[in-house]
Amino acid sequence: MSKTIIVSNRLPVKISKTDGAYHSSPSEGGLATGLGSIYKQGDNVWIGWPGIEVAEQEDKDQVTKELKELSLIPVFLDQEEINQYYEGFSNEVLWPVFHYYASTYAAYKQSNWDYYKAVNKKFRDMILSIAEPGDVIWIHDYQLLLLPALVRQELPDVSIGFFLHIPFPSNEMFRLIPWRSELLDGMLGADLIGLHTFDDVRHFLGAATRLLPVTSSANIISNGERSVVIESFPMGIDEKRYSSLPLQDDVKQQIELIKENFQNKKLILSIDRLDYSKGILQRLEAFELLLEQCPECIEQITLYMIVVPSRDTVPQYAHLRDEIDKKVGKINALYRTMDWSPVHYYYRSFPIETLSALYYSADVCLVTPMRDGMNLVSKEYVASRINNDGVLIMSEMAGSSKELIDAIIVNPNNTGEVCRAILQAINMPLEEQRRRMIPMRQLVAKFNTSHWVKIFMDRLKEVKLMQRSMQARHVSNTTEQSIINRYIKTKKRIIFLDYDGTLVNFKSNIDQASPDKELYNVINKLAEDPANQLVLISGRKHENLDEWFKENDIYLIAEHGSWFKQPGTLWHKISGLTDQWKHDIYPILETYVDRTPGSFIEEKTYSLVWHYRKAQAGLGELRANELMNNLKYLASDKGLQLLAGDKVLEVKNMDINKGKAALTLTEGRDYDFIIAFGDDYTDEDIFKALPESAITIKVGSNLSAAKFYLRNPSEVRKLLTSFAKYTPVEEPADK
Repeated sequence: MSKTIIVSNRLPVKISKTDGAYHSSPSEGGLATGLGSIYKQGDNVWIGWPGIEVAEQEDKDQVTKELKELSLIPVFLDQEEINQYYEGFSNEVLWPVFHYYASTYAAYKQSNWDYYKAVNKKFRDMILSIAEPGDVIWIHDYQLLLLPALVRQELPDVSIGFFLHIPFPSNEMFRLIPWRSELLDGMLGADLIGLHTFDDVRHFLGAATRLLPVTSSANIISNGERSVVIESFPMGIDEKRYSSLPLQDDVKQQIELIKENFQNKKLILSIDRLDYSKGILQRLEAFELLLEQCPECIEQITLYMIVVPSRDTVPQYAHLRDEIDKKVGKINALYRTMDWSPVHYYYRSFPIETLSALYYSADVCLVTPMRDGMNLVSKEYVASRINNDGVLIMSEMAGSSKELIDAIIVNPNNTGEVCRAILQAINMPLEEQRRRMIPMRQLVAKFNTSHWVKIFMDRLKEVKLMQRSMQARHVSNTTEQSIINRYIKTKKRIIFLDYDGTLVNFKSNIDQASPDKELYNVINKLAEDPANQLVLISGRKHENLDEWFKENDIYLIAEHGSWFKQPGTLWHKISGLTDQWKHDIYPILETYVDRTPGSFIEEKTYSLVWHYRKAQAGLGELRANELMNNLKYLASDKGLQLLAGDKVLEVKNMDINKGKAALTLTEGRDYDFIIAFGDDYTDEDIFKALPESAITIKVGSNLSAAKFYLRNPSEVRKLLTSFAKYTPVEEPADK
């Protein structure tokens, strides 16, 4: 039976030491709750750091034994590892950069990075010690970004899911990290990368395609032969738990106490961990502005603010705590009366029963982080509103604002807007509160943690099946051997070869992609075999092909089929074609060259090509789409075809296509072996035109009408070299 291995920086328990013995208690975190259902089943396990340093081997053995009974496996870290990997790299590089605070708080230290790599390897070693074929590994969060690839190197076929619980920043922010490519490579070791929102998905795709030599189509990144799916999975909460808590007797008692204490005052609730990304000071400023501009609110509203301690030994966090203390002190000093305090501020954590009572009692919940991956406080508040009342004010910078669209959505940097939102919330009629709250409660109930876990795990299975179906089409060793065997047995063969991207790699300068000695050798060797008809069919100008291959005994087709040259003859072009349309199209292409640095026009006899290989990534694609829309109607009027290729857009006569050209050479001739290689949209015409018995091979991608695919030109050359080995050696003539 296969098992699921969950891996996160921290285990879902709190470990403490009393009287020389270690004890564990369950953690209240969202992840612990969400994955509780998984790691406790069957042989499933959860790997993570126990949260404290355990130095002695004897103690490690005791902790390991105790945790094993809970299906937990500890990774022990010493104090230096905690300081550099966790406090250093994770929290002083990744956290500020991913939350858009790079310029204020990020510190890039080489030693932190070295420890980050070392600890990720420590986690890998623990996984390898228990993982078996068929297992599913689900890795979590920013502390372990390198881990998917580290595991993939050792277990190439294992299923790996990765989920990031914080925002993924825009490419401009992410590229500030000196080790950005290594981090992306690490994440791309997964089969499925889960992020909270569609924005995060876009940011990740943008960063990966700009910083790495990978391509993306929709939300799939092709990383060598592997396809990695990037998708958004908004995390939920244990909705049933939060909606049932207010019905418990102990919670009811606390609700009564809150009512008694605050009587008819409007209660505004704010709950956060101490962090600069949570916008706590800005929230206090908005509340202060409200009291200043709305004197009638004095003694009528109360801000109940809980800040859960976090990393307050770190200078910037200690400074933030001091600033909050000062701000709360100032507001209370200015506005407090004999029997009313505007802000009730608590710097500590509360049991879930107390939080439930507060969620149930608060008229307004104020969730205004400057940047947040999801923010589950908003969902906990909604789930606790079992009477369908209350108002949620939500920052547009939190992931959950994309789902909880019936909240009052605000920009947390706009103090006036937040102030007006609080005023709107405290005065909102009950009918409108219900109109907003009911759909939010339905959404939180449906998209709960179990749903989140299920859709992620189901999608991971689908991705694995998709990858396997693609692997089946890759020309593996067995497939290659069967193609070679078929080649050997046949007597009349035709081999169609595209040029750029198929026989040679693309060059940013198109004139530099000339054939090398190795390519000439393999082509000549294949052409020597009387059973072979070699056809080089390319979008290149006929002058190019003539310069490179006029001495070779092969059939040349240039410009997608508008020029033909049989061995030993002159070039001829197909009749009935016109190039008069170029007068209208050329000026349009020129305007796009002027607007897109790095792009240029290539003119062929019956086509014009707009190249954007040297243009800035993203800009070229944007302009190509614009250009296609611009030319669409004009092209159809003039009987032209638009072809979007790899970093090119070609405009050509409708009558020219590689498929037609290939058919003229195969129809009526009884070839017993037909094979075609190509890498571009234009080659799809050949793949579709050739008979079912033909072997069609797409190069560089598996999205094609071709039956098989090879990864790159070197794999194409390898297969052709294997064919060439079977070219019969000519007997020397008798003397």
